[in-house]
Amino acid sequence: MLEATSSVVDVDRRGAARKPGRPLYPLAVLGKRRFAMNDLKVFSGRSNPDLTGRICEYLGLPLGLISLGNFPDGEISCKVDEDVRGRDVYLVQPTCPPVNDSLMELLVMIESCKRASAERVTAVIPYYGYARQDRKDAGRVPITAKLVANIITRAGADRVLTMDLHAAQIQGFFDVPVDHLYAAPVLTDYFTRMRIPKEDLVVVSPDVGGIKRALGHSKRLGGALAIVDKRRASATDTKQENIIGASVKGKTCLMFDDMISTAGSICGAAQIVYEEGAGEIYVAASHGVLCGQAIEKLSAAPIKGVVITDSIPLSAEKMLPKIKVLSVAPLLGEAIKRIHRNESVSRLFD
Repeated sequence: MLEATSSVVDVDRRGAARKPGRPLYPLAVLGKRRFAMNDLKVFSGRSNPDLTGRICEYLGLPLGLISLGNFPDGEISCKVDEDVRGRDVYLVQPTCPPVNDSLMELLVMIESCKRASAERVTAVIPYYGYARQDRKDAGRVPITAKLVANIITRAGADRVLTMDLHAAQIQGFFDVPVDHLYAAPVLTDYFTRMRIPKEDLVVVSPDVGGIKRALGHSKRLGGALAIVDKRRASATDTKQENIIGASVKGKTCLMFDDMISTAGSICGAAQIVYEEGAGEIYVAASHGVLCGQAIEKLSAAPIKGVVITDSIPLSAEKMLPKIKVLSVAPLLGEAIKRIHRNESVSRLFD
């Protein structure tokens, strides 16, 4: 039997957790002493322990004790260091890069808690990887979003809590209940505080597929709506053709997307908007994957500000001056609290 190496990382420390800011939702002010949640346990994988720490601070709970590491051959080791028998367990693990390691670690954590007789295990996946291939758009290609859903379910997850899926229909790929959250209130609140005059504001969809998202933000923020006509040449190459809808000349333009991966699409759209005479351009996305040449592209693009959430951790070398990170810990914490108490989660977005 292989021995675990000294690379075992104990992620139960709360030193990285930050003090919560202003509560995002009115229900956040509910007194922590009024609701007994002794049977609720929150554990973190190694993908984003800072986010999990902030969720636990919001809930007023200690971070669950768990030891995660790797055997010499790279296999993941896991040991839950406290009793979870009969408990309502939440495992926070975005399946962000390194995607395969993050996903496998989540499965191992689920297996550990199920064999430790947890009453219910909820996989909290702020960012759901393998979501781009959600349908067969060519011959002999997989539907990886369904494959990963099957794996998580078969591993023993009783419920899934996720945020801003690449495609909403992925919820139907799971055979267990799925609570799908949206970062829109967090992003909208940030731009509302900027107090941009509605007559100077245009919400721009970077492609036709994002029209519904852009329309929702336009209704909440006010302002006109424009669409960038994007033609995809391959999985990594896109070409922006023209702008449909409202004029962007001299306007403050806000562009929303579900994720920024290589930043090719969003920077191309921003360039088209800039060439049409836009004043200031801001980009917002729920998930800042920022892989490949994303940082270089964002640095060179005519974009004044990039707003993302902490669903995926942002390393120091990727932190550009123009990037602003907003926390979704209050949103996820409130959802966990409501699921635990069998209350409505959809009311968060009414």
